[in-house]
Amino acid sequence: MSQTARITAVQSSVSREGRIVDWPQTGSRPAYVSEIYGTSVFGLKQLQASLPKPVYARFIQQIKGRQSLDRPTADAVAHAVKIWAMDRGATHFTHWFQPQTGTTAEKHDSFLTLRTVISNGIEETTAIDAFSGSQLLQSEPDASSFPNGGMRSTFEARGYTIWDTTSPMFIRNGPHHTAILYIPSVFISYNGEALDEKTILLRSSEVLSNAAVKLLNLLGDKETKRVYATLGTEQEFFLIDRGVYNLRPDLKITGRTLIGTVPPKHQQLEDHYFGQIPSRVLAAISETEMELYKLGVPIKTRHNEVAPNQFEVAPIFEEASVAIDHNLVLMETLHQVAHRHKLKVLFHEKPFKGVNGSGKHCNWSMSTDTGDNLLDPTLKPETNYRFLIFLVAVLDAVLSHGGLLRASIASASNEHRLGANEAPPGIVSAFLGDHLTEVLNSIEENRDVRNFSQPHLQTVKVGGTVLDLKVSTLPQIARDLTDRNRTSPFAFTGNKFEFRAVGSKQSPSFPVVLLNAAVAESLAKVTQALIQQKGNKPEPNIEDILTVVRQFTKSSKNIRFEGNNYSDEWVVEAEKRGLPNIKSCPVAFRQLLEPKHANLLTSLGIFTEGELHSRYHILMEKYAKDLVIEANTLKNMISQGVLPSAYQYKKEVTDLLKGQKDLGLDVTNLPEMKTLKAITAGTTALQNAVEKLGELVDRINAADDIEQGDIAGKELTVALEEARTASDALEAIVSDKLWPYPKYTELLF
Repeated sequence: MSQTARITAVQSSVSREGRIVDWPQTGSRPAYVSEIYGTSVFGLKQLQASLPKPVYARFIQQIKGRQSLDRPTADAVAHAVKIWAMDRGATHFTHWFQPQTGTTAEKHDSFLTLRTVISNGIEETTAIDAFSGSQLLQSEPDASSFPNGGMRSTFEARGYTIWDTTSPMFIRNGPHHTAILYIPSVFISYNGEALDEKTILLRSSEVLSNAAVKLLNLLGDKETKRVYATLGTEQEFFLIDRGVYNLRPDLKITGRTLIGTVPPKHQQLEDHYFGQIPSRVLAAISETEMELYKLGVPIKTRHNEVAPNQFEVAPIFEEASVAIDHNLVLMETLHQVAHRHKLKVLFHEKPFKGVNGSGKHCNWSMSTDTGDNLLDPTLKPETNYRFLIFLVAVLDAVLSHGGLLRASIASASNEHRLGANEAPPGIVSAFLGDHLTEVLNSIEENRDVRNFSQPHLQTVKVGGTVLDLKVSTLPQIARDLTDRNRTSPFAFTGNKFEFRAVGSKQSPSFPVVLLNAAVAESLAKVTQALIQQKGNKPEPNIEDILTVVRQFTKSSKNIRFEGNNYSDEWVVEAEKRGLPNIKSCPVAFRQLLEPKHANLLTSLGIFTEGELHSRYHILMEKYAKDLVIEANTLKNMISQGVLPSAYQYKKEVTDLLKGQKDLGLDVTNLPEMKTLKAITAGTTALQNAVEKLGELVDRINAADDIEQGDIAGKELTVALEEARTASDALEAIVSDKLWPYPKYTELLF
């Protein structure tokens, strides 16, 4: 591989014709988005149209009551969805689940069944299409072949996928104009242990709902029967040409570039963010959106991100369990559609050194079953007592279990992004903004709320301010109650908290699970405090509520920080406040087993003790494996690509010097001699770095899984960076025509 392959790949990307896909039509006009939205989803509307009224009513009663389906109802639903799916080309069905691999899994079974009938002593076999209630409810993958943390051995292979009735079924396109019916499912072992991300999510959702409903009932709300977490995920990613991607073994194997330096121009001009989306990328994203609309994914926003070739899409908020399903569908769909456009989507948190990485900002809130957002401050938050008491409960949760939240976003890939002045650091804090900070301070100090208006710049409007733009032709705009703090890991942004530290590649499930658990515990604490405060009164009065809000405002004050989370001063201040600064993954993972955090998760029934230890071992094992894979990939790239190229260039320079010396010239101080010395020093340093990588990999492979993670975190990460530095130094010296891999200029522009 050399410059020729790189040039060919770049030229191919320029000359390639774009893919054209027709937007669906309604009659003679393009279809409205609302007309194609959800057409590939078998939801309650489709179920109601397909089932007899008594059966549908029984189904609704059973799922609302969180009861298991009886066999007759399951058979009726299975028959209805089979007809619906087959009418749309489905030949197979799959129980779609989320093992602890960071992605999804599926096994396809056809609707084909053979029925044998014996007539007059003659056996006759007939092919029929069938789908029973038992086939709908569960399937049986191999539980020992997925990450299980020791809960399943090779000879203990049985596991079950079970239909999650809270998430609608859907169909996706298959080959040859066929389709596949997808059944969202949980994944458990033979003994019932959770082996996936969704089981614990559903458990945490019920725990949060129970705690929130109990508090609402105490506050006088007797109508709300269920509260659920809502979620909106801002998905960031890179899109690069597949031709140059295929020439980078590190991108193909690890998802990030292990060597390479930024070009002279990258993101420093700040001209890519919200810039015009490149036509080829826009075509790919638009086709992705078209498929997502059909799948009922409410995708809303698309735009350029900060780094070259970096982009973002974001949906409308939904119930968290459905939103997580939809985020995973989004990632899979974007991957498939990008492939059709000869592009490669990169979800790795830091695929390119020197430019911004990618996150998955998780916008989290709580809503009642009647649609009330419990974190909506409304026009006057200082008198919205329900909001205030839920707000301080969330703050208490972040303070009490910040270590858990840090563990939820820890990975070998996200480690490159956190604290790099592009993502929040390893210190978990919460941002409220000036207005809400003033509201809580006024309650704590038992005084009136100060007015924020500046009459010479703006005029006061109920619930906020109206900015005066000093341009007569422009309308007045309503200003939000709070500014945004992009350095905060957990920032309040109007009517929700934005958990900004979540990595772009990971499933949002685990962070949401741990957040749900922490908030559920704090809601219970607030409820108990309110019960004690009200005494014998039937319901707490306003002063009782304010007293409890004041108590939790004071106790959670250390978690609130309004400044720059990237600053060195914050690191010092956080230490004074007793907030943990967790800089490495192994330390973060150990938070799961800290007695305070472990007791939270097991006492609420979200994890069993065995499941929690299993997850800890899985996380540590995956972390070490990820880094070992990177080390072996880098070794191969250097040994088979970088060093041979450097040696070839060294030979060319040596031959050039020899020719000049043979002519009687003094070569001592020639530029070629300086280049030769630099190459010699560079190749020596790089060879030493490669040997160090090999030695560390051997040590890690000989250690147990916990020690593997520790060695990888403390030593292998350093060795990888040393090898990269040595390789990048040679990239700046070796002739471009000899460099074996596409450079950042070709990857990002």
